[in-house]
Amino acid sequence: MNPDAIGWLASLVLLATLVRQIVTMARDPDAKGVSRWLFLGQCVASVGFVVYSLMVNNLVFVATNAAILVTAIVGQCLVARRKSRRSSG
Repeated sequence: MNPDAIGWLASLVLLATLVRQIVTMARDPDAKGVSRWLFLGQCVASVGFVVYSLMVNNLVFVATNAAILVTAIVGQCLVARRKSRRSSG
């Protein structure tokens, strides 16, 4: 099997689990158990991995880590919005 195919498949599995987590969080009206530090750490790590992946010229990891960065940003926005609603309501 092509190594890139394995990488792309693993990326799809990882992204599917992250998207599922965001959907679960989006349905939670309070988002009480979600830490903002999770998303901050995920963003910092993803940016680092994107830079590293560009430096080693690995398209699988560039695309995967860029997509993970997007999921972290979306997750952070959802949590912030939920916590803002909870504190103002």
